[in-house]
Amino acid sequence: MELSKRFNKQLDKIEISLIRQFDQSISDIPGILRLTLGEPDFPTPEHVKEAAKRAIDENKSYYTGMSGLLELRQAASRFVKDKYGLSYHPENEILVTIGATEALSATLSAILEEGDVVLLPAPAYPGYEPIVTLMGAEIVEIDTTANHFILTPDMLEQAILEQGDKLKAVILNYPANPTGVTYSREQMAAFAEVLKKYDIFVICDEVYSELTYTEEGHTSLAEFLREQTIVINGLSKSHAMTGWRLGFIFAPQIFTAQIIKSHQYLVTAANTMAQYAGIEALTVGHNDAEPMKVEYIKRRDYIIEKMTALGFTIIKPDGAFYIFAKIPQGYTQDSFAFLQDFAREKAVAFIPGAAFGEYGEGYVRLSYAASMDTIQEALERLKDYMNL
Repeated sequence: MELSKRFNKQLDKIEISLIRQFDQSISDIPGILRLTLGEPDFPTPEHVKEAAKRAIDENKSYYTGMSGLLELRQAASRFVKDKYGLSYHPENEILVTIGATEALSATLSAILEEGDVVLLPAPAYPGYEPIVTLMGAEIVEIDTTANHFILTPDMLEQAILEQGDKLKAVILNYPANPTGVTYSREQMAAFAEVLKKYDIFVICDEVYSELTYTEEGHTSLAEFLREQTIVINGLSKSHAMTGWRLGFIFAPQIFTAQIIKSHQYLVTAANTMAQYAGIEALTVGHNDAEPMKVEYIKRRDYIIEKMTALGFTIIKPDGAFYIFAKIPQGYTQDSFAFLQDFAREKAVAFIPGAAFGEYGEGYVRLSYAASMDTIQEALERLKDYMNL
């Protein structure tokens, strides 16, 4: 028997993430400093942890309904209403998921069919394409490198027209991983004017919404285009709860009625104790991201100052916790090779830009979700490596 040849053929099109490949290639370096993780270095707030402990002590350890605890969905509904002006009914327009990743998987598996096309501004987080590929669909990237990583309505409309009837959805991630780019209310309204002309889904990954650094704050496309938009969010970044795995889908009832089918058979329901912690996070911890934002901004500005002085080109990010820096001329533009050599010489790890697709090559991504001491030491070693 040769069962190895009977797997889903779409798996042949999927590779292990280049992020993981790079991490593995340098994993033997002792004492390496890592500015790689998309994970807050802050602990989960104490009051959130206590809420989970109470749930355990009170034996709240049974399945919830597939949509998640109603009390949590009510808290989520109030949170997005207060923060972003969005209105979603907790009874039938909000689903609780196992992180934003499962929210994306459930959404895309409910929407996509073989031969469909999904548009994605690039460079982009590498987690979207494998899900789309498994569905037999295809990602088509929109190159934003010539416009400082900013998508424009004209670029979006041109890409939509080029794909024609094959186009099923657009994925918008803002603030964006890896670039930190986000969009103003005016820009969102302009995107909505384009998208409303076409019969396509718009999937908005807004998991970094609470880490938006502009004075205006975060604006969701759903404010302007509710009837086409599926909003993905979660508590990993806003409340330093990556390991708790709590995400949300916000969408019109006609969408959630279908998405819950794929969600049900993927996972049944999210972790019950984590859901009770989520209620605490979204109510008592309504503004738990604010102290983190203050520190992230300090770290961001420090890195930009130091790396710019070393010759890197950086577009100042307005959200998330990443710096996406262009490697200076005179060094290899192969980001994987550049960072492997840097890691071997100075025991510091960044992420190669190539991990974020062809339009990320020539760049490196640093996460400033690391202590200032770690960041300062890493940049001193970078300065030494570049002989400056």
